[in-house]
Amino acid sequence: MNQALLEIKGLVTAFPGRGGELRAVDELDLSLMPAEVLGLVGESGCGKSLTALSVLGLVPRPGRVTDGSIFFEGRDLLTLPEPELRQIRGARVSMVFQEPMTSLNPVFTVGRQVAELVAAHQEIPAAEAWERAVAMLGRVGVPEPAARARAYPHQLSGGLRQRVMIAMALLLDPRLVMADEPTTALDVTIQAQILDLLRRLQRDSGVGVLLITHNLAVVAQMASRVAVMYTGRLVEEAPVAELFAEPLHPYADGLLACLPARATKRGQRLPTIKGVVPPLDDLPPGCKFSDRCPRAFAACRQAEPALVEVAPGRRVRCFLHHDQAREPRRAA
Repeated sequence: MNQALLEIKGLVTAFPGRGGELRAVDELDLSLMPAEVLGLVGESGCGKSLTALSVLGLVPRPGRVTDGSIFFEGRDLLTLPEPELRQIRGARVSMVFQEPMTSLNPVFTVGRQVAELVAAHQEIPAAEAWERAVAMLGRVGVPEPAARARAYPHQLSGGLRQRVMIAMALLLDPRLVMADEPTTALDVTIQAQILDLLRRLQRDSGVGVLLITHNLAVVAQMASRVAVMYTGRLVEEAPVAELFAEPLHPYADGLLACLPARATKRGQRLPTIKGVVPPLDDLPPGCKFSDRCPRAFAACRQAEPALVEVAPGRRVRCFLHHDQAREPRRAA
C-alpha cells in the first residue's frame, strides 16, 4: 500500500480565549495520497484555511498548533526546525491563496516575485531565474509572458493574477499544492479557465492537491474524494461520487441541497441551512451542528458523536449512523 503524501493526525490548532483554549481545528484526521485531489469543504469559519496554514507552519498569532502531527512524505512537519520547514515551504509544499492582491507584493513586478522564489531555494544566476519565471508564466497561460512579467500586480486582471499565483505554486515542482478558494473572486468564465488549468497541470505533473472551497460544484469537477468540516471538526469523508449520491451527515446533505442544480423546478427557491456557523466561544453542547440540524434528536444535544467508519472509505460524525442510533427516532 502506498504511503500517504500528507497525513494529519489529531491536529488541534487553537487560539487563547477568555474561557480557555478555542479550538479552530479540533482533532482533525485527514490524509492525501500522492497525485490525489482531495476537496476540503465547509462554510466560512469551519477551519479549512487554518488547516492549510497549520501544514505550512503559518498559523497567525496568537494561534498555534497545540496537539497532533502533520506527516509530509513521512516527516512530521511540526517537529522540524524553522530553517528546514522554510526549505519545504514553497518548494515541496506550496499554496495558491484566495485573493492574489493580498498575496502579491504591490511594489514589485510579478516577474521579479516569481524569480525571487526560485532564487530563495536554488543557487542560480538571476538571469536564469528570470528566464524560468517567464517560462512558467507562459506555461500557465499568461499571454505575452515576457512583457507581463514586467507588470505590477495592479496592472493585471484578476484572472491573470491568479495564474501568477498558480505559476508560483508550481514553479519548483512541489509534491503538494494547497489551493484555497482559487476561483472565488473571479467571474464564471475565468473560474472555468482556472479550473481547467489546475486540472491540466495536476494531471501533467502528478502533484497532490488539497482543494479548499465552499463550492461543492468545484469539488465535483476537480476532486476524487471530499472531506466536510464543521466548527473545526471533520464531519464526513467520502469518495465524491458517493457523497453526491447519498450524503450521510445532515450538514453535507444541506450543503448539497443548496446547489442550484438540485433545484428541479423552474423558479424554485434554493433551500438554505438555517442559522450560521457558531463562534468558537459559544458552541452548542453535544453535536456542534445540532442547533441547525433538521434531524437532531435528544442524544445530539447531550453528547458529541464520534467519527466512525460506516463503509470502506466513508466516515461520518453523526448519531444517525452509529449502531445505537440506526433505529427511527422522533425529533426532540
